[in-house]
Amino acid sequence: MAKKEKKVTNKESNNKDNKNKKSFFKGLKAELKKVIWPTPKQLVNNTIAVITIVLITTLIVFVLDLAFESLNKYGIDKIKSSIQSIESTDSEDSSNTTENTTNETTDSDNTATTENATDTNTANETVDENQATTENSVE
Repeated sequence: MAKKEKKVTNKESNNKDNKNKKSFFKGLKAELKKVIWPTPKQLVNNTIAVITIVLITTLIVFVLDLAFESLNKYGIDKIKSSIQSIESTDSEDSSNTTENTTNETTDSDNTATTENATDTNTANETVDENQATTENSVE
């Protein structure tokens, strides 16, 4: 008996599916009849309006693209080159400053060496004079 009940249930569900499909298409047809379709003149006018708006938008984007490209080419590239030249000038100045500091240090070392040599010579002369004076006194 259970098999007969399943067969009846399957037939009933198939009938319900068919009724649902038929009612769907009937509802679709009823809704499409309610739609107000444009006249050929309205269709042409609306199509022209859409194409015009698309062309205007395309023109605006094209002009902005050219403007930004020229800004990049003439503005940003020049700024980059000026920054690079400033950086290279700064690096040259720092290397010149380093060379000047090295030269000043070398000059001061040479001066100090010369002064030390002079002081040594003076001290040696003083010692020689003292020895000569002492030798003269002893005699």
